[in-house]
Parts: sequence; structure tokens; C-alpha cells
Amino acid sequence: MRLLLVCWVLFAGAVRAQNASAPPFPAPGRLIDLGGWRLHLNCSGQANASRPTVILEAGAGDFSVDWSLVQPRVAAMARVCSYDRAGAGWSELGPRPRTMRQQVWELHALLEKAGEKPPYVLVGHSYGGWLTRLFAETYRAEVAGLVLVEAGVDDPLRVIDGKVSHASELATGQTVPPVKTSDPLRESDIPPRIIGLIQSSIRSMGGHFNDPPRDKLPLEARRMREWSLAQIKHAASNDNPFELDELAAMFSERKKKQNVLGDLPLVVISRGLSEEEGPQAVQREEAHRKDEATLVTLSSAGRLIVAAKSGHHVPIDEPDVVASAIRGIAVGQ
Repeated sequence: MRLLLVCWVLFAGAVRAQNASAPPFPAPGRLIDLGGWRLHLNCSGQANASRPTVILEAGAGDFSVDWSLVQPRVAAMARVCSYDRAGAGWSELGPRPRTMRQQVWELHALLEKAGEKPPYVLVGHSYGGWLTRLFAETYRAEVAGLVLVEAGVDDPLRVIDGKVSHASELATGQTVPPVKTSDPLRESDIPPRIIGLIQSSIRSMGGHFNDPPRDKLPLEARRMREWSLAQIKHAASNDNPFELDELAAMFSERKKKQNVLGDLPLVVISRGLSEEEGPQAVQREEAHRKDEATLVTLSSAGRLIVAAKSGHHVPIDEPDVVASAIRGIAVGQ
């Protein structure tokens, strides 16, 4: 028992030390100040006046390094940028609450301050699909196309107290607060009780930050994921009590108008391998594929691609499929 206690104390101390440490290596891109907090933007490839710049938006809990297999492929044909949302990777904490509207404004401000000029082809994976859709709706004149990779669907399911409901059924109609352009959250502002809960969550995730398929990522990407996901700021950045209402609003707009994005070039990439388990796995997988196919109707120019050898993480399982879809819009091939 004494040995176990000593090991636990050492492990907890290691987590705290890691939280206070610097990243394992310097940021490969630039840290851009948005007004009291800096976001990391990593761009590669040559700008071309005849081709749009490609912007990569990662899924929930992910950041720029999760595009490590896609970005070099795209950089060979176009200017491409990945970035870290506030609190993730090399980026600093931003203002709260972390509404989708806030995050979209931050990406737009980041690109503007960095001198990355539109038009953009937006590529959103999973949660990032909602952000790219919202960006396209907010800054339509600056968007040349959209690639949604296993993207968040119109009316996702949520489990509350063991009950499964659609997001639209759980929305309360509360007003989403306006975007904040100052006053970022600091770790010193976070109550000790919340810090303790975050540290407990980090401990429970120990050793699982790079479970398959992320073990396919380059070594440096995996090292950075291990560091980033063990930081207090990473967990503290996932604070959006208005998410259900934002999703409900997007769903409502889509119901009003089938092709809400007009004729914007759109590719939807859906997984080919099931990730569902349990007695209703087949039905849930069929529902998932139907939901992904529905996203094609966001644009009259939408089309569907099935990544036959991929689970949810298509950018890691089949980066060539994602790069090819981007090429079709950015280069026209």
C-alpha cells in the first residue's frame, strides 16, 4: 500500500509538473495576438493568386498536429494553414464562453492579422465541420469551397442523465452572447475545485492520448498531443454552455432552406468502416451514414465521398482521400 501511495504521489506530481512545463518543441508556425491572447497558425505551401488558401479545422480535442498527414499533401498544390484553437496546442486561452460564434470570429481575425488572404477552402473534421459551416455562413464572400470530413451532423444526439435526445430537443432558446474581442481567461482565474477536477480527468486519460489510429501520426505530433492534452488550458477551453442552442439554430436554418450554402462547392467525406458497437450498432451506423449524406444538401453543388478504409478519423486513416477532395475544389482536378 505504501508503495502504491508513493507511486500515486509521484504520478500526480508529474502531471502538475507537466502542466507547468513548456511544449516539447517550439511552435512550427506563428503566434498571432488577437487582443490579449495568441493563437498558433501554421501555414505551408506557396500562395497562388489563382488558387484559394486551404484552412484546416480540427475536431474536438484535436489541433494542428492532427493534420500532420494531410497538410504536406495539400502544401504540394496550394497554400494551406492549420491552427490551434484557443487553449489547444501552442495557443493561449481566449475569452469565455467558448461559443462556436466566438471561435469562428477568432479564426477569421487570426487569418486577417496573419495576412492570409481569402478566398478560402475550409476543411472541417468532426466538430470542426460545424465551425467551418458557421464560418461559411458568416463570411460567405470569403469562402471558395467546403470539405466536411465525418462532420458534425445537423441535429446530433446527446445523452443527458442516461436519456438519449436530439440537440434540438434540449435547446433552451437562450441568447448566445456576442463575440468578445478582449479579456481572455487566465489559468489563475480558474477556481481550485475546477483545477482539481481537470487534473483528475487528465490522470484518467494517462497513456491514451495517442490510441489508434493516432499512433499513425508522426512522432513529434504524438509528443505534442501528449503534452497538450495534459495541460489545464486544454480542458478549460472546452466551455460552451450555449452549444445546444447554436446547433439548434443551424438546424433551424437548414430546415428553412435546403441549399443554405447556395451553390458553394462542397464535398462531404463519410467513413466506410463502422465504429458503432452493441445490439443496435447496425441501425446506428446506418443512421450516421444517412446524416452524413444529408449534409450534401447544404449546397446544390454538394457531393459525397465514402472513405472505404476509414473510421471516424479519415484525415489519419486515409489522408490521400482528404487531399484529393481538397484538390478537386482548390485546384479543380
